[in-house]
Amino acid sequence: MRIRYAFKNVLIGIKTNKSRSFLTVLGIVIGITSIILIMSIGQGAKSLILKEVEGLGGNFVQVSPGKQPQGPQDMGGSLFIDSLKEREINALKNKNNVPDLADITPAVIVSESVSYGGEIYRPTIFGWSASWLSKLYNVYPEKGQYFTEDDIKGHAAVAVIGQKVKEELFGTSEALGEKIKIKDKYFRVVAILPSKGQLSSFIDVDKFVVIPYTTAQKYILGIDYYQEVYIMATNEAAVPGMVEDIKLTLRDLHNIEDPKDDDFYVTTSEDMIETISLITGILTVLLTSIAAISLIVGGVGIMNIMLVAVTEKTREIGLRKALGAKKRDILIHFLIESIVLTALGGIIGIILGISFSYLASLVLSQQLNIVWEFKISLPAIFLGIGVASFVGLVFGIYPAKKASLKSPIEALRYE
Repeated sequence: MRIRYAFKNVLIGIKTNKSRSFLTVLGIVIGITSIILIMSIGQGAKSLILKEVEGLGGNFVQVSPGKQPQGPQDMGGSLFIDSLKEREINALKNKNNVPDLADITPAVIVSESVSYGGEIYRPTIFGWSASWLSKLYNVYPEKGQYFTEDDIKGHAAVAVIGQKVKEELFGTSEALGEKIKIKDKYFRVVAILPSKGQLSSFIDVDKFVVIPYTTAQKYILGIDYYQEVYIMATNEAAVPGMVEDIKLTLRDLHNIEDPKDDDFYVTTSEDMIETISLITGILTVLLTSIAAISLIVGGVGIMNIMLVAVTEKTREIGLRKALGAKKRDILIHFLIESIVLTALGGIIGIILGISFSYLASLVLSQQLNIVWEFKISLPAIFLGIGVASFVGLVFGIYPAKKASLKSPIEALRYE
């Protein structure tokens, strides 16, 4: 009955001081909302990227120059390492070296603007084999045709462009057959891609320009090496063996005996999934930890308000003690008030967190033109409730203890 009576008094107090109660739990509300929102977005991003990687197929392998990156800061350096050249491609194509290789193409990245007439646009320019757009992403030209292997061998000045590129440079005019300028070289538009938006988290097909990698090397970049090599195995089961064949072939070609000295690294779809899961997991934990700081701030706010409440109720405490209330009764009363306030903040935070997560999934889907899944983590909800209650208990102990130790005579004299 004492606990029930304490709950009743606490609820009456919250109703009486609605504004103060709301401001008291605001820090808890913000903290719980942030945690749920961050974990939801993190899971949505992880799900999206994993689906994209899985969509590439289990028989997809990527070979990159340089050492295996240990973090995001290592990624850019591989663009300038020349360990993958034409001789490496020819060695990998040799069936005696890699019998399970079904197809291979190198790629280079071009950081330049594209112009036509007086219009200038900066898209994503890729020196590649255009046919791999259909192999990897099932994208086919809306108009025209992809350039061929003969165009690649002949260093042809041809280009495939996305819808956004077409609109920015040509507007409503016909683009097929026209010539666009990249750096000081003119490229004839041989194909226009359909409007697809994001092929992946990193590639927006509408802002894409694909030119032969040989042409990009010779006329744009002035390099003789590749920044990526994409390989397809004959089937998924053959991938592990093919990966070992690739490593042995490149080590033999580069006179490398110790795998620690590798100047290349091979990534499979499974490796990508593991790496993505690890990175998104770390980022989610990091951001959640930062958001959780607001819970501590909210807890301090609750403790301060509870101290004010103890002061305000000094005479009430004295009267209750004079009528026979024990220290434990006073302690329980103020602890319940603190826990109820934080639990209330937790419930509001959970409702807002779920609502904002749903809105975020809608906005991201619309703005990025992708399917961003709305995901809510039950552990995040339980974490919110648990942390809110824990904060209320921890930060409510000191004010409750202070109230329980008050002398009934001094409390009754308090004005």
